[in-house]
Amino acid sequence: MRTLYHLWLSPACRKVRLVLAEKHLAFTLEVEPVWQRRRAFLALNPAGEVPVLIEPDERVLADATAIAEYLDEVAPEPNLLGATPEARAETRRLVAWFDRKFDAEVTANLVGEKIVKRLSGVGQPDSGAIRAGQANIHTHLDYIGYLADRRLWLAGNCLTLADLTAAAHLSCVDYLGSVPWEGHPGAKEWYARIKSRPSFRSLLADSVPGMPPPPAYADLDF
Repeated sequence: MRTLYHLWLSPACRKVRLVLAEKHLAFTLEVEPVWQRRRAFLALNPAGEVPVLIEPDERVLADATAIAEYLDEVAPEPNLLGATPEARAETRRLVAWFDRKFDAEVTANLVGEKIVKRLSGVGQPDSGAIRAGQANIHTHLDYIGYLADRRLWLAGNCLTLADLTAAAHLSCVDYLGSVPWEGHPGAKEWYARIKSRPSFRSLLADSVPGMPPPPAYADLDF
């Protein structure tokens, strides 16, 4: 069976978990506190980052997008990249949008300051960064709503890695109760659909030790 080294509120890890679940690939989870810089883990991934996926044949894979695209090749159903070059380009564009722009402007400022710093013990939350994240998220929710109003899913008419990447980031922020859903009905309707998928169940069951989520986090009728 596959083993995924992960952290609860890492969007990169959550993206891989969603891909594995959408493809009905069995796996076990191992929490990896990367700030401890364990020698055994560094031997698996010298970058010292999660996720790391260990295949049944003991092959080691690292980097969330590399793992996701690998899984899309070895387990091609359902196709999560797109059926045409144009569709795959749009999926990859949006994956990069959320993994780079959303992460820098929202996830790092909210999850990074409120959760990661506490878990790793690397200082106090920066209130300015938190305010910036709370302000920036509105633009991103507007963009998700714009896409969802014009397409069945974010990158087109089929669920893709773009949806899973966006949902991975938003689910981490939602764990904090920091997503202003009521002002963004298009984004809320899209997230409600993806939150209701069977692949999302394990994410909704997550609980960071000492930091439980708000009740609405696991509520499918939020």
